[in-house]
Amino acid sequence: MHDLPTPAGFTSTQMRPGTDPNAFPLRLRLGVQLDYDLTADTPMIAMVNVHPSRASLLEYPDLITTNPSVPIHGYYDSYGNWCCRLVAPAGRFSIRTDTIIRDSGQPDPYHPEAMQHRVEDLPAETLVFLLGSRYCETDRLADEAWRLFGNTQPGWSRVQAVCDFVHNHIRFGYENARNTRTAAEAYQERVGVCRDFAHLAVAFCRTLNIPTRYCTGYISDVGQPPPYAAMDLAAWIEVYLSGQWHVFDPRNNDRRIGRVPIAYGRDAADVPITHTFGPNLLTRFAVITEEA
Repeated sequence: MHDLPTPAGFTSTQMRPGTDPNAFPLRLRLGVQLDYDLTADTPMIAMVNVHPSRASLLEYPDLITTNPSVPIHGYYDSYGNWCCRLVAPAGRFSIRTDTIIRDSGQPDPYHPEAMQHRVEDLPAETLVFLLGSRYCETDRLADEAWRLFGNTQPGWSRVQAVCDFVHNHIRFGYENARNTRTAAEAYQERVGVCRDFAHLAVAFCRTLNIPTRYCTGYISDVGQPPPYAAMDLAAWIEVYLSGQWHVFDPRNNDRRIGRVPIAYGRDAADVPITHTFGPNLLTRFAVITEEA
């Protein structure tokens, strides 16, 4: 992935106007490559660009390139994520993106004083993140959520209690990945990958009347002790407390440096890396997240 092209007209030292480099001293190289074998021309929606809320911190645009080259049309989905539509031709097909982003170099913010809102006081746009969804069955987990966390302090402490529980309840392993596993099934099976940790935490928090959205993106190993595993895209959650969204990470259950969102939604069904409308074989999936 280190040979990914820089878009024409940009250099690695250019930043968007109005961005103070001194406030964002950490430079991270980000990139994704997906290779497919396709039996027919296949429409796709790719969701691999850095979330628009971080676009001002990119040193150059993380434009999608494909091999062979095809027309790409971008649009914003209903959650404000940047999506790219294309039609991949039959045969071998590759999607790539690459950029350098500025980061504060600080761990995820910590606000233990953040308070939970009454449902009637929540902004209308947060209410969808209280509802059950494809992978987060709040109805099936409601009794367990209140049994486990009903006596915890509402607000930040309650969300942290949920993340502590989920982190210890599920055993991580890529061999346990299953793209149909729901939050209730993850609770029962006690195995999974980062999306399962996130789905279970999302379902518990929503049942406890805390708006919670599912997030995908990059997480760096900056500040972590080696050895480092192969990079992957990650899933975490954001909860709405004290009038703003806050990051929690039930999979890692710690504050990480260099967390870069790609997309937000109700669950993984809203924010897959690609929607592929036809038979396909993914032959390579590579991610890079490293200090530049």
